[in-house]
Amino acid sequence: MHKRNVALVLKELLVRDGISATELHRRTGVPQSTVSRILAGKIVDPSDRHVSKIADYFRVSTDQLRGRVALARRVPVDAELSDISLWDDDTPLDEDEVSIAFLREVELSAGSGRFVIEESEKASLRFGKRSLRHNGVQFDQAKCVTVRGNSMLPVLRDGATVGVNAGKSAVADIVDGDLYAINHNGQLRVKQLYRLPTGIRLRSFNREEHPDEDYAFEQMQDEQISILGHVFWWGMYAR
Repeated sequence: MHKRNVALVLKELLVRDGISATELHRRTGVPQSTVSRILAGKIVDPSDRHVSKIADYFRVSTDQLRGRVALARRVPVDAELSDISLWDDDTPLDEDEVSIAFLREVELSAGSGRFVIEESEKASLRFGKRSLRHNGVQFDQAKCVTVRGNSMLPVLRDGATVGVNAGKSAVADIVDGDLYAINHNGQLRVKQLYRLPTGIRLRSFNREEHPDEDYAFEQMQDEQISILGHVFWWGMYAR
């Protein structure tokens, strides 16, 4: 059997627990540059000191983190399967629920090639108000976006859905390495963002096919680049 490397295992753990590389750095004390280099495959054999901190946080063994032993599936001892609650647009919202609209690209006129981003009148997703509050998201500031393309593989596949906090849409709100939804001249994009002294950097997880994009503040205006909000949640079907 081919041994999995630490980069693949760490990416799986980040997705499993729904946290970013930046948040992992904050919670473990492992330098952010080290975490980024591990994920990029530039550090193939991290030091035991760093591996131990990361493994302790995820509650896995160092051998599991290094890919020598398969990850065990986490299932609570008292876990029980329950029926899925089905709903549609006509199903009334529960008291602790809110309906979040999807953002979509809409062509301005036939054949123009120009798009604007608008809220969908049909597509929506339900979230618990308690969950939104817990993640610091105001109900009226939450939006949903569908990820397109392969630029965010292996973390986000084509068709994945992300929840966006539109209340964090300023350059000053950027937390380096976190995911953000962007309006790029009418195109919806989801990228890691980094603040630069003269602008911003857009980064994809699939950097082999999609290299970094740096934009000065003047270029952001010229290309009509704006931040729609911070990604606080994502989900997708396994396939």
